[in-house]
Amino acid sequence: MAEPVRLIHDNSDTQLELPKNVEAEAALLGAIMIDNRIAEDVQLKLRAEHFFEPVHGRIYDAIMKLIDRSMVANPVTLKPMFDADEAMKALGGPAYLAQLTGSGAALIGARDFANQIYDLALLRELVSVGRDMATRALDTSEAVLPTSQIEEAEMALYRVAEQGGETGSVKSFVQATTEAVRLAEKAMNAGGGLSGVTTGLEGLNGKTGGLHHSDLLILAGRPGMGKTALATNIAFNAAARWMRDMQDGIPPEKSVGAPVAFFSLEMSADQLATRILSEQSRIVAEDIRTGKMNAEKFRDFARSARDLESLPLYIDDTPGLTIAALRTRARRMKRRHQIGLIIVDYLQLLQGSGRGGESNRVQEISEISRGLKTLAKELNVPVMALSQLSRAVEQREDKKPQLSDLRESGSIEQDADIVLFVYREEYYVRGLEPKRPVESDSSDVFDKHNEWLRKLQTVENLAEVIVAKQRHGATGTVPVRFEGKFTLFSDYIPDAYLPTQMG
Repeated sequence: MAEPVRLIHDNSDTQLELPKNVEAEAALLGAIMIDNRIAEDVQLKLRAEHFFEPVHGRIYDAIMKLIDRSMVANPVTLKPMFDADEAMKALGGPAYLAQLTGSGAALIGARDFANQIYDLALLRELVSVGRDMATRALDTSEAVLPTSQIEEAEMALYRVAEQGGETGSVKSFVQATTEAVRLAEKAMNAGGGLSGVTTGLEGLNGKTGGLHHSDLLILAGRPGMGKTALATNIAFNAAARWMRDMQDGIPPEKSVGAPVAFFSLEMSADQLATRILSEQSRIVAEDIRTGKMNAEKFRDFARSARDLESLPLYIDDTPGLTIAALRTRARRMKRRHQIGLIIVDYLQLLQGSGRGGESNRVQEISEISRGLKTLAKELNVPVMALSQLSRAVEQREDKKPQLSDLRESGSIEQDADIVLFVYREEYYVRGLEPKRPVESDSSDVFDKHNEWLRKLQTVENLAEVIVAKQRHGATGTVPVRFEGKFTLFSDYIPDAYLPTQMG
């Protein structure tokens, strides 16, 4: 919910310069006292803080209190509430209430008066924010942190922009059904089963319907499972689909792709770009980093980089971001680049607003997960946050992750709309390789190693995306293919469906 505008009035000369219309305030209050039904039209948007004249704000507040108690609000019923009001005495005492109702003409323009009072309050708040920005920028008595001041100023401006958001959150049933039909049409036009942003993996799209607007998705797994690889694959697939749809002339609202903001708190932007280029050029990432490429491979690499120059994928690799700073940056990117998907790698590297240390880490993670869910709703985009899992997974014989393995806070599970786990049995099987046999070894040693090889072949290049929680549908497991050397996930096709090789 948007924070209320809090205006500070003083007796300085600058007060005279602030935008105001005291006459409109008086006219609106008079209209409400004549016809209390007007309050229903204005109370969702207008609050006492929006009135420039403090007495008018208190009168408005008193009117709303009486109406909330199902009482009539008029000069007679309001009089006892203002008998001791010193500011009211300066205006003629409670008789001032009767003066406000002197003209019934205000009934016609009551809504317009309310809108103007509200708009002028926002302008005064902008003046206040601007004055505060200037004052802080001129003050060099303490440590100067311009970037911090810019972020705080952006947050203050966004709070002003958020005012009145409550009115937009109430939808009639016809509005809600229209949106539902639009999403169904979008899913149908995309080939069925996809109403959100595409992941690029048909199996996962079929299970979740894509990444839905305003959803918080948690993508979790133990180290080595490929969390970041899957996230970069999804980011690329969504951004590439958007780019292709725009080139094909598909309206933005009908595209199942999206421009992507990727907050990488662990890897640098160039490392992330190298991963994506490795996936697309099918050149091993290590060869790209070390320069082990012949002329042909380098041409493929350079061609892939050129093809992706206009990819709407924006990487922020600022380390140690707080959840407040991340939300500020996300809003800015949404405004500049029409971001339709946000990915955070990873949740535990974000910081909360407090400084309580390790003892408050659970509360801090709760604040971060709530902040990410709020961001998804604010910007109406899916937010995918990567998360670590506890070491409890390694202590079990069955290494498949469970919801209880999410680290540090149950609020992650609670706040998430969808929880996905990445699991690769191949990783654990490789770690169990028995002694490699030599010629002098017994048949038992050869048998054990051969048995291990057979087991490895059945799980090699296979992975599972486990949908452990989903508010919109069923849970279950989606088999996928994983090529480790390119960190590339793709749809799994069983051997039975592969074309027969001709001899």
